[in-house]
Amino acid sequence: MEDVTAVPHPRSEAAGPSRAGRRSLALALLSGAAGAAVALLATRQQWSEGTATVAGGAFPLTARGSDVTGVPAALAVVGLAALVAVFAVRRAGRLAVSALLALSGAGTVAAALLGASDRGALEQKAAEASGDTSATVAALSHTAWPYVAAAGGLLILLAGVLALRYGRLWPAMSGRYERDGTPRPRRRPAAVDPDRPEDLWKALDRGEDPTGA
Repeated sequence: MEDVTAVPHPRSEAAGPSRAGRRSLALALLSGAAGAAVALLATRQQWSEGTATVAGGAFPLTARGSDVTGVPAALAVVGLAALVAVFAVRRAGRLAVSALLALSGAGTVAAALLGASDRGALEQKAAEASGDTSATVAALSHTAWPYVAAAGGLLILLAGVLALRYGRLWPAMSGRYERDGTPRPRRRPAAVDPDRPEDLWKALDRGEDPTGA
C-alpha cells in the first residue's frame, strides 16, 4: 500500500503566526494601557505617613507618591506614548520603540520599589512645616501603593516584551498617513466644456483658465 504523506495546507501554516500576532497585540495593548493607568493612579495616592517631632510638640504628616518620586509617573507616560508609537514605525524603528516600552516598565518598577521605603519626603515636609531642618519623623509607616505602582510597571514591561517578541507580526500605520518627502503627483485638471457654464464656473473656482490660454 502506497504511503501518502499529508502535506500541510499553506493557509493553515500562515494562520499560526497571524493568530499569535493578534493575540499578542491584544494582550500588549491591554497590559500596557492598564499598567500606565495603574502606575499613574498609584502615584497620586498616599505612600507614607508619620509624625513630625519639634520643640512645640508633634503633628502628623503624609506623603503621596508624587511627593516621594516623580519617576514612575513620568515613565508611565513615556511607556504609554511608546505603546502608541509602535504602530507608527516599522522594522528597526519598531524594535527601538519596543525596547523603550520595556525599559519604561522596568524603570517604573525600580523607582516604585525604591520609593516604598523612602522617608526623605516626610522629613522634607517636616522641615518645611516647622521651619526647623533638624525636625525628625517618628512612627513612620508605608502603604501598599508603591507596590501597586510597581505592578503597573510590570504590566508595561510585559507589553514591551510582547512588542519585542511579536511586534514584527503587528500591523503598521497605513501608508497614506506616512510622509517620506516624496512629492505627490498632482491631479490633472478635468477638461472644461465651453458649452457648459457650470464647468466654466468650476474652473474659475479652482483658479484655472477655462479658455486654456
